[in-house]
Amino acid sequence: MSVSPIDSAIYGGLFTTPAMRAAFSDPARLQRMLDVEAALARAEAKLGLIPAEAAAEISAKADVGRFDLEKIGKGTELVGYPIVPLVKALGQACAGDAGRWVHWGATTQDIVDTALVLQLREGLDLIGQELDGIEAALAGLARRYRDTPMAGRTHAQHALPITFGFKCALWLAPLQRHRARLARLREEVAVVQFGGAVGTLASLGADGVRVMAGLADELALRVPVIAWHVGRDGLAEVACFLGLLTGSLAKVATDVALLMQAEVGEVAEPHQHGRGGSSTMPQKRNPIACEFILACARNVRQLVPVMLDAMVQDHERATGPWHAEWVALPQAFALSAGALHHTRAMLEGLIVDPARMRRNLDATRGMISAEAVMMALAPHLGREEAHHLVAAACDRALASGRHLREELGAESEVAAHLSAERLDELLDPGNYTGLATEFVDRVLAQRPASPD
Repeated sequence: MSVSPIDSAIYGGLFTTPAMRAAFSDPARLQRMLDVEAALARAEAKLGLIPAEAAAEISAKADVGRFDLEKIGKGTELVGYPIVPLVKALGQACAGDAGRWVHWGATTQDIVDTALVLQLREGLDLIGQELDGIEAALAGLARRYRDTPMAGRTHAQHALPITFGFKCALWLAPLQRHRARLARLREEVAVVQFGGAVGTLASLGADGVRVMAGLADELALRVPVIAWHVGRDGLAEVACFLGLLTGSLAKVATDVALLMQAEVGEVAEPHQHGRGGSSTMPQKRNPIACEFILACARNVRQLVPVMLDAMVQDHERATGPWHAEWVALPQAFALSAGALHHTRAMLEGLIVDPARMRRNLDATRGMISAEAVMMALAPHLGREEAHHLVAAACDRALASGRHLREELGAESEVAAHLSAERLDELLDPGNYTGLATEFVDRVLAQRPASPD
């Protein structure tokens, strides 16, 4: 039975992906803890602190498939942590006296945190894979529609012409920055946790740092300068990154949903029979991917403050904040994966209607090009007077329903400085996209070159 939609057999496919769910599942979580215990035994055996045969036996038996997860769950409920029942089960599974060397010199949080780091590394890799696909899809759209004019909108109103490629480049640029953040963050969080009861490694004496380094080497992690039992900034930064990433995806989803409105109709999510349908209205094609991108992103943003709050930890081991991370961080990863999955599928199959974009450009009867006319008149009349003249013409066009060309053509001051041909040229929105195409090229130039 599932309480969270993330783990639901009904809703689960809408909120996350099987790969991310598997990475943070109970078997995966316990296996990562067993991986850490086995790595610790091997590191200590190399240093001569425990018998080599014991380390080999511990490593051989550190397989989650050997253990009763329900029994470990009941032990966790009793103790408050999974390590005690897990270590007991691992020790009992080992032959001979190898079991007494399990968990040598470690504390619960060493194992739990290091296991979490291994999960984060896998989760960030999965995010990177989806981000690759999204960036490629957006780059393709930006390139294909580099010169396709459409209405730029501010305050939900027509503003000036842009190109659809420019809009796609606006979506792409933050994701390129997130790519750089991801690469840096993946390295920064790949740090082993090993400090013993209060972070001093007193249980191992002078060998403590060597064991920590050996454990890090076994797991391909970095060695911290000091234990981070209560220094949770790295984990909080991971959560903030997920909030930033899904916020950018939500921006894309918001734009696509608005562009899908019947009154706009410039793009549409890829359609398959029944998707986004209504139980009563046969014509409906709802922006279902956008809706779940937005839902996932909203929930991730709510989890970010939990992780920031969990930084406030008391003394050398926390009373409560650590446990809050257990709830927040896996959910943030799961929901981020859902947002990424929907965004990638939507953009890879996005339906774009350039003809509708052109019709919408023309819908305001030339007024989207009012600034172009104003700027052409400004050298002759002054910017303020030119603005006043063109704004008055726009007001008359709005009231009369006529094209702005008619109202401007009737103005003697316009005719005195702009020929009919020049006025027609200025009122063509395709001629006033500024440096939109240049900015598309600038964003695309940030992408790494394809391998030969």
